[in-house]
Amino acid sequence: MKDALNKQILMEAQSSQAYLAMGSWAEIQPGLKGVTKFFYRHSEEERMHMLKLIHFVNERGGFAVIPALEQPVMTFVSLKAAFEQLFKHEVKVSESINDLVEIALAEKDYATHNFLQWFVMEQMEEERLARDCNDKLELIGDDKSGLYLFDRDIMTIDQE
Repeated sequence: MKDALNKQILMEAQSSQAYLAMGSWAEIQPGLKGVTKFFYRHSEEERMHMLKLIHFVNERGGFAVIPALEQPVMTFVSLKAAFEQLFKHEVKVSESINDLVEIALAEKDYATHNFLQWFVMEQMEEERLARDCNDKLELIGDDKSGLYLFDRDIMTIDQE
C-alpha cells in the first residue's frame, strides 16, 4: 500500500507541474488572464493533494518519497488542446485513485480506504470541471468573443 501511495504522490506532483506549465504558457498568450489564474490555482491544488498524501503516509508509519519529476509539456497548439490534455490527465489520475482503493480493499486496509474516499470525490469534481471547460471550448470554436467570455468566467466555472 505504501509503495502505491508513493506512486500517487509522484502522480500528484507531476499534475502540479503540468498545470504550472499550462499556466506559464497561458500567461504569455494574449488576453488569457483568467485561464492563467485557473491553471496556477489547479497547480497549487494538486500540490496540496500531494502534501495530503505525504502526511498520510508519514503519519501511518511509512516514509513518503519526494519524487524527481519529468519535464512537463510546455507549449500547446491551442487553448482547446491544453484543456483536452487537462481532461485526459484527470481521467488518468482518477484511474490511479481507483486502483489505490482496490488495493486498500484487497489488503483490508480500511483506514487507507476511508482516507482515499476524499480523493474519489475530488476526482469526480475534477473530471466534471475539465469536461465542462472542454464542452464550453467546443461550443465557442474559433469565436474570439466567446473565448473572451470563457476567459472572463473561467474562475467561476468550478463553482457551478
